[in-house]
Amino acid sequence: MTTETEKDKQMRRLAKFIEERDSYEAMAKAFGQSPSGTDKLYAPLTEAYVEQHNAVIRAVENGDPFVASYYGCQPEIYVAMDLPWYTFLTPVFTNAMSPTLPEEIDATESLFGKDFCTAFRVAGYWVEKDLAPLPTAIIAMLHPCDASLAAHQLMQTNEIWRHVPMFGCDPPYWNDERSLDYYANETRLMISFLEEHTGRKLDMDRLREVIEESNKMFKLWIEYNELRRAVPCPHGYGVGLQAFGVAMNILVGDPKGTQWFTDLVEDAEMLVREGTGKVENERVRIFWFDVVSLGLSLDLFPWLEQEYGAVVVMDMFGYTPYTLIDTTSEETMLKGLGKRALCDAPMMRQARGVADNWIGDIRQVVTDYKIDCVVWPGHMGHKDGSANIGMMREVCRELGVPFMNIGMDNFDERYTTTAEIKEMFSRFFDSMGLAKAG
Repeated sequence: MTTETEKDKQMRRLAKFIEERDSYEAMAKAFGQSPSGTDKLYAPLTEAYVEQHNAVIRAVENGDPFVASYYGCQPEIYVAMDLPWYTFLTPVFTNAMSPTLPEEIDATESLFGKDFCTAFRVAGYWVEKDLAPLPTAIIAMLHPCDASLAAHQLMQTNEIWRHVPMFGCDPPYWNDERSLDYYANETRLMISFLEEHTGRKLDMDRLREVIEESNKMFKLWIEYNELRRAVPCPHGYGVGLQAFGVAMNILVGDPKGTQWFTDLVEDAEMLVREGTGKVENERVRIFWFDVVSLGLSLDLFPWLEQEYGAVVVMDMFGYTPYTLIDTTSEETMLKGLGKRALCDAPMMRQARGVADNWIGDIRQVVTDYKIDCVVWPGHMGHKDGSANIGMMREVCRELGVPFMNIGMDNFDERYTTTAEIKEMFSRFFDSMGLAKAG
């Protein structure tokens, strides 16, 4: 009987990761061949996802250090330290349209039940079944939800994963200066942890380069979102999520990301000059106040555009109330990184702390983008937001815009089917006098 070596185990754990990489390669090729200008913007994006996966694969093959973490955990630091990284939640998003995802979701129920976020349930399933690349170190995300904490507790009790060093920055409740100073110190402790367990040292000059490039991207992102105010809106669903992916996940502090945003702005400027919108007859401007579900992207959102002229003008992950980071000193950089992760990044911004964070964003977006209705998808795992439905509805009433709460699973169409959601939208638009079908 042949004993499986540690190297063999790691290569086996890469199997599903490689499947993801291959699916991105196919997507990049398809986008590159599309005649659509917006689709062509997706080609370099999917190519970047391929390279991010390849970086982790090479690290496993070569025995080099790499990290498992999240967008809300200062990824600029990983880039500056030349540490490949991946997030546990990637498989759920990338496999959102895979026919096998429902099987994995069903398999999680015997382990975790059904009462917390599907994304973290599937991530936990990958850990329990030893299907995820075993990292050198884990940077945990201790906010904004209970599911995140439960997933990391699972890792700490799993026979294999409990041996992986783990650190999580402790998030304060408030956004005041004392809280930001505290979180900057937590960031400093995170850097020391990474240096100890990966053998890589952080060069502050290199970190400055990464942050300054990142600042360029955020400036362009803000400029792009100004263009989305136009009536009709130049782009629809999904583009905001892609922008988030570039800036916060796959091209963090990378000139390629800056070029991607430059191309995005140029495409939107051209469409605004021409008076061309995502749909020919824009009738309803939607604020989708959460992540845009990839599982719905091929059906629901095109249907909304075609049947009702309803366009997702803004969503939670496409909104950019980001503060540019002062790179004058080590102290200003760490404080700025902490603020971006704690107060600016989507979901971290809204779901940690007081309800004013939710309410303020609704007020601002509805006013700035001439929003006709606010939709709270009500993802079953986002109980923090669901607790605020009454307040969200009340602020929308004050603003004079209808509010819709769906109640769904962003990753499992069976929870509330697309057909059921379409029927809900039809009744909602009709009862609110927003639009008729056709």
